[in-house]
Amino acid sequence: MIKGRVHSIETFGTVDGPGIRYILFLQGCALRCKYCHNRDTWDTKGGKEYTTDEIITDALKYTSYMKFSGGGITVSGGEATLQPEFITELFSKAKKNGIHTCLDTSGFVSIDVLDPILDNTDLVLLDLKHMLEDPCKDLTGVGIAKTLKVAKHLDERNIPVWIRHVLVPGVTDTKENLEALGEFVGSLNNVDRFEILPYHTMGVHKWESMGIDYQLKDVPDATQEDVNKAAEIVEKFGATVFNKK
Repeated sequence: MIKGRVHSIETFGTVDGPGIRYILFLQGCALRCKYCHNRDTWDTKGGKEYTTDEIITDALKYTSYMKFSGGGITVSGGEATLQPEFITELFSKAKKNGIHTCLDTSGFVSIDVLDPILDNTDLVLLDLKHMLEDPCKDLTGVGIAKTLKVAKHLDERNIPVWIRHVLVPGVTDTKENLEALGEFVGSLNNVDRFEILPYHTMGVHKWESMGIDYQLKDVPDATQEDVNKAAEIVEKFGATVFNKK
C-alpha cells in the first residue's frame, strides 16, 4: 500500500488552480529557495502519512464545492514529485471519481518520473524560479535547465500549464532575466495563465521559528508597480501576464 508523507491539507484553497480546491502539501523538497515560505516542508521525514484512499475519501466530502466552482485536487509541496508513486495513484483514483487534478511543481524532476503522473493530470502549475542558470543555482540551489526541459515536454504533451514566476527585487527583476522569461513563455503553446507573483516576506517567521537565518531579510516586498514594469518587458515577446493591473 502506497503512503504519502503530507505536510498539511487545505480544504478550500482558491489560488493553486481553478475553482475551490482540496490542496495537499507534500513533505520534502530538493530545492533550497532563499524565499521559500514553506521552509518546514524541506525535511523528507516530516509530516504525517496517508494512503491515497484516505485522501480521496476526505476530498470527496468537498466535491459539491469543487464541481460548483470548477475546482478539484491540487498536489503541492515542498516538491510533490519527490513522491511520484503516491501522486500517480492518487490522481488515477481522483480521475475515476471525476475530480480535476492539478500538479504544482518546480519542474526539477526527470521526464521518466513525471510521465506516469501526467497521464492523469489536467493542469500543471509550473514555477520558473530564474531563467539564468547561475543566478538560479544561487537562488534555489539547483539550475533551471531541468525545469525548462519539463516545460517543453508539457507543451509537447499538450498539458495545460499555469506558469508562475516570483518577482524578487534585485534578484529576478533584471532585464536579462525578464527578457529570457518572456521569450521562453512566448514560445510555448500550452500556457493557460502566466503570473508574475510579487515577492513577500510572510514566510519569514517560519525560518525564525526554526532558528534558521533568512538570507533575503533586507529585500523589500515587490509592489504591483514592480509587477507591471516586469510585465511590460515580458509582454514584448508575446507572453501575456495575467495579474498586471
